Amino acid sequence: MTVTIANSKLSVNDIAKVRGQLLRWYDSYTRDIPWRANEGSIPAPYHIWLSEIMCQQTTVQAVKPYYEKFLQRWPSVHDLANARQEDVMAAWAGLGYYARARNLHKCAKVVAEDLGGVFPATQEQLKKLPGIGDYTAAAIAAIAFNRPATVVDGNVERVVARFFAVEEPLPTVKPKLKALAAQFYNDFTTRPGDLAQSLMDLGAEICIPKAPRCSLCPLQAACQARKQGITKQLPRKIKAKTRPQKYGHIYWITNDQEQVLFHQRPEQGLLGGMLGLPTTDWNEDSTSLTHPEYINIPTPLHIQVQHTFTHFDLKLDLFEATLKAKLPVKDIKLCWLCPMSTGDKLPSVFKKAHKILVSPNKQNLEVAS
Repeated sequence: MTVTIANSKLSVNDIAKVRGQLLRWYDSYTRDIPWRANEGSIPAPYHIWLSEIMCQQTTVQAVKPYYEKFLQRWPSVHDLANARQEDVMAAWAGLGYYARARNLHKCAKVVAEDLGGVFPATQEQLKKLPGIGDYTAAAIAAIAFNRPATVVDGNVERVVARFFAVEEPLPTVKPKLKALAAQFYNDFTTRPGDLAQSLMDLGAEICIPKAPRCSLCPLQAACQARKQGITKQLPRKIKAKTRPQKYGHIYWITNDQEQVLFHQRPEQGLLGGMLGLPTTDWNEDSTSLTHPEYINIPTPLHIQVQHTFTHFDLKLDLFEATLKAKLPVKDIKLCWLCPMSTGDKLPSVFKKAHKILVSPNKQNLEVAS
């Protein structure tokens, strides 16, 4: 097989050969993942949809315990649709990208209430559901319904970039990589779901980012990057911009019943709808921070929590404080809760602060990262 970037269109025989190599390898080395159907079984669309939403921008290893917890608590799309949104958000806490959880719940309601609990089988209909875009629709259509679809995640992009020795950098080269990958997927009706998962597994287990295991790869003989000795350099990426640094204050406010004041964040915006501790705004200028009007002058604990979001780094200084009066009722949702029963319901940044603040020796703790 000879392939160059100038002429990267494969012959019918070449495509059939690659598919055969991938599927034989997949049959022998399928990853053990909770949402994978056993051989001869039909995947449950609810399971595939749930796993694909959770795996967006998140590793399989991080997703596994969340997926199993969700299925145990809400075994069907009807169960999830009938759940309270705050319970779904709490169960999602720590997985990040919380808009996914809000859309997950919205989608479950649409499927349960408008579609009789049945997920649509086509990409076009799937994309009409909340939280489902091009990639997720293709993955569900292929894996859950065994329909031909071009399924290209980060793992597949890496395999394709190396197989064809594509040197243009990500993310601008994404459309080209998808077009190259489509050659393998187009009109393949025999095992489209397995083909998609074979490419994903190959990228996750063999064609890994820093130390690709080329000697174990079923496509090694035809891989152009391997022939050119540039496997480790691909895919190339545009250098990421330095993330801005933001600052804020976070408050530990207790009452005489040993409860702690928590804040349910607005639906829109970062960590939307999630439970957290009261904070200031998060600004790049640390000198512009002002304490909320509803608290008395707080006491600094000289402890700082550090957290990294996708688009910025955050440093939060911890304070103990008391309320001036009763809870404000306008434009902010505050509530008193037992601190020992809330830690696992918090997103990671607040979980870090909570862990420090419930400690009886917090004054002696070092800065948390």
